Amino acid sequence: MAAATSDRDSSKDEASKDAAEEAVAAPREDAAATETATDEAAADAGTAENPPAAESTRQYSPALIATAVALPIMLVVGVLVAAVVARNAPVEREPLVLGPVAAPAATGTACTTLLPQLPITLGEFSKSTLVEPSPPATWAWQRKDGGDPIVLRCGLDRPLEFNRASVLQIVNGVQWFEARDQTAKASTWFAVDRETYIALTVPDGSGPTPLQGISDAITANLPATPIDPGPLPN
Repeated sequence: MAAATSDRDSSKDEASKDAAEEAVAAPREDAAATETATDEAAADAGTAENPPAAESTRQYSPALIATAVALPIMLVVGVLVAAVVARNAPVEREPLVLGPVAAPAATGTACTTLLPQLPITLGEFSKSTLVEPSPPATWAWQRKDGGDPIVLRCGLDRPLEFNRASVLQIVNGVQWFEARDQTAKASTWFAVDRETYIALTVPDGSGPTPLQGISDAITANLPATPIDPGPLPN
């Protein structure tokens, strides 16, 4: 009986020892499993934040790259073209009102020949629209922003100031007599060596281009004639 009891006690002691060892091993296994899971999660997170270099590098097609380069250039070109078009676009000005002046030869052959051949522009001046009814055989030019016009009148009588003592100026084959208007700050030039008298009123600061351009048109279309100045004043 004592031996049996001793055996049972020995078996109990061994069972208790095994249970204790299992109880100690279980937390170790759980900790190892937890550590493994943590390492795997960290590895997954690192992979998500830092994908492989081969996957992060995209290959763009040459056509897409060319389009990306061309778009800014096309935009700049478009802006430049728009600026040029705007600068060269015709400017709308108010029609110009001109008063009548005696011009008995306005419907004569010289004026009807000359007027269609006049230049549309004279330097920075361009042909103006006249309010109707406008004086016959009359043209005008203005700057883009308006201002004082250049005015040509054809078929006039001989100017009273033009006499044998008058000083003439030859411009591109045309003899001109200048009548200065200090109040208006302008000069009226009379072509005195053609079939009829032609007056060109030019505001100060217009430069030589207007007189040169009209002289070219007169020389090309109307033959020269001898001058006929008035008598000397008493």
